[in-house]
Amino acid sequence: MSYKRFFPLVLLFLILAGSVFHACKKGEDPNSNIPYAYINVVINPNSTMYQELNIVGGWMYYPYVDPPSRGLIIYRMTQDDFLAYERTPPINSDLCCDPETLLCTRLIVDDYYPFVHDTCSDFSFQILDGSPIEPATIPLKQYQTHYDGLNLYITN
Repeated sequence: MSYKRFFPLVLLFLILAGSVFHACKKGEDPNSNIPYAYINVVINPNSTMYQELNIVGGWMYYPYVDPPSRGLIIYRMTQDDFLAYERTPPINSDLCCDPETLLCTRLIVDDYYPFVHDTCSDFSFQILDGSPIEPATIPLKQYQTHYDGLNLYITN
């Protein structure tokens, strides 16, 4: 058998394997200091239960997630597009945790809208895309959202 005959196939295989490996290799996660929390939320953002999300530009806190998540900030960007952010601060996430009560600070919007604010570090972030505002350098941790016209799915 001639090796020359199989060489192009082996070369093609190596090129494909290398490109798949490169595509799967992810860059360093800027939110890697935030503990992983399993997120699987389904809500109807048009219901009266989630009145804050009934309008474009509306936002709300969603606390019903499992630890170590500190909850979500859900923002209705357009009629069909939503964003969901982790409420754990992306920078020094455990800096303002009380060792006795084990309670930790959470990101807030409240009077800071259209910004998300970390009261512990005094950093702010854009609610429109999670980007940091100087001097912060790490964006908000964002979860995947899918809206089918009735239900909003938030997952990681």
